[in-house]
Amino acid sequence: MKHRRGFNPLERMSAHRKALHRNMVTSLFRMERIKTTKAKALAVRRTAEKMITRAKEDSVHNRRIVSGRLYDEAIVAKLFTAIAPRMKDRNGGYTRILKLGERKGDAAELVILELVDYKLDTEEKKKSNNKDKKDKGK
Repeated sequence: MKHRRGFNPLERMSAHRKALHRNMVTSLFRMERIKTTKAKALAVRRTAEKMITRAKEDSVHNRRIVSGRLYDEAIVAKLFTAIAPRMKDRNGGYTRILKLGERKGDAAELVILELVDYKLDTEEKKKSNNKDKKDKGK
C-alpha cells in the first residue's frame, strides 16, 4: 500500500532528483509539452502545478521562489506573463498526462506531459494551408 509515502524518490540521490525536477519543469514551461516516463511525469507534475499556482499572483516574493527552482530567467518571465494568465480561471489541474505505450528497450511506460491549454502546431498549419489553397484558387 502507498500510505504515508510523501513522494517518489525515483531511485536517485536528493541532489540528482532536484536537478531532474528543475530540468524537466524548465523544459515543460519552455516547450509546453514533453515526452517522459510515467513515474517522472507524475513527480514533475506536482512541482509544475505548484509553480503555476504561485505564478498566478505576480509578486516579487513569488517570482523569487519560482526563480530559485527554475534554471532560466526567461522561462520565469514566460511563466508569469504568458502561462499563468492563461490559467487564471482554473483552480488546479494545469497539466495532463497522455499515455503513449511502452518503451522498446526496458518496457518503461512512456507518456506526454503537457499543459492543459496546449495546441498542436499541426492544427495551425492545416488552417494556413487551407487558406493558401483558397487564395490560389481565386
